[in-house]
Amino acid sequence: MTRIILPFAAVVAALSPLVSAGIKFTSPKAGDKIAAGGAVTVKWEEGGTGPKLADLTTYELQVIVGGNDGTEQGKQFPVGVITTSGAFTAGNTASGRIETSQSEDLKDVNAYFIKMIAVGKTGGQLLTYSDRFQFSGMTGKNILSPAVKAAVKDIDTTTGPPTVDTTTDGTNPADPDPVDDDVYKVDYAMQTGLTRYAPMQPVPPTKITAKNTKPLYPTSSVKIAKSRLPIPSQLTTLTQSQTFSVKSMENTVAAAPHATDDMAKFLRRWQD
Repeated sequence: MTRIILPFAAVVAALSPLVSAGIKFTSPKAGDKIAAGGAVTVKWEEGGTGPKLADLTTYELQVIVGGNDGTEQGKQFPVGVITTSGAFTAGNTASGRIETSQSEDLKDVNAYFIKMIAVGKTGGQLLTYSDRFQFSGMTGKNILSPAVKAAVKDIDTTTGPPTVDTTTDGTNPADPDPVDDDVYKVDYAMQTGLTRYAPMQPVPPTKITAKNTKPLYPTSSVKIAKSRLPIPSQLTTLTQSQTFSVKSMENTVAAAPHATDDMAKFLRRWQD
């Protein structure tokens, strides 16, 4: 029996369309040295793991400094935002400026990486990260916490954090969030880190039965800023998905006929 042996390159080429998905950053590259105060250009292409670019709608790009484990609170710090409202239909490139005062002059190389928060067409998010690179010329003082600096010192690679894919295929929107429900039970003001979690929004009732008009939650304190505020330590809020479903049906009752009595005469007076 004759065996047909295909070249390895041909096999890879045949299978590549089946596995090419997700987002792969092509700029900045691993180990790049970027001067602070200038524009940072971010480029990407389809690759890696996750949904295809055609299955994503909008994205947010952040510059992060810190460790690779985003689940450990306080070990990553957002240096700046390149864009908050990018659209994948506009292309695979975005740029923004990072001021020199946004971070400290770290002697540790490859402390920074790009974080993309992409929104799926049928729900969920794709969190993906670039390789690590350097920033030179930072002039900030006492901005980074000791936890962030310690996490940077532990880095010995140019690889960024792993991709987190929580997008859905839209087949069952009533499925619970892929995130552990316990995080939604923690009081919002007690949470820390770059991402916070808000509980499921209540469904309005069909009738008002409450007799007590007392607010459900206490009022928030407000302080007027008299000087420049620090960079916020929380950039993203995820709200728990609703688990209820709604059914609707067509109203087959015919519309009521027009008035033919004195009311019709009254209405015709105002037609002109």
